[in-house]
Amino acid sequence: MKQYGLSAAERIKRKKDFELVYNKGYVLISPSKKLKAIYYAESQAEDPGVKTAYAVARKSGKAVWRNRIKRLMRESYRLNKSILTELCKENKIKLLLVFASHTMNQTRNKKVKLNEVMPEVVELMKKVKDRLELK
Repeated sequence: MKQYGLSAAERIKRKKDFELVYNKGYVLISPSKKLKAIYYAESQAEDPGVKTAYAVARKSGKAVWRNRIKRLMRESYRLNKSILTELCKENKIKLLLVFASHTMNQTRNKKVKLNEVMPEVVELMKKVKDRLELK
């Protein structure tokens, strides 16, 4: 796989995987409380790696704004995914990770740029990595 690519195999698509993350996963909130990450880790997995998804609630804003936030979260993860992928491959961990907006909405954050979202996503990824290393 490409170093900075984000293939279909790296995305959560199955309903069963989403239910697993939302029912048994752990929630982490970014320092500024704009974003949150919900993750579920399975050790000694047959297919180790990271699968991600991106969610923004309908109440947050109009479709164009929500899609932009998801694009920015996806791009932030794509550029920094090596933080988690190496750890998961080495320790045979299957990680399901969902990034979602927490307090971000269109009324408070009309124009959102990549340099506002990327530090939040990277911080959440580092928190997930720290939690996985403790296990």
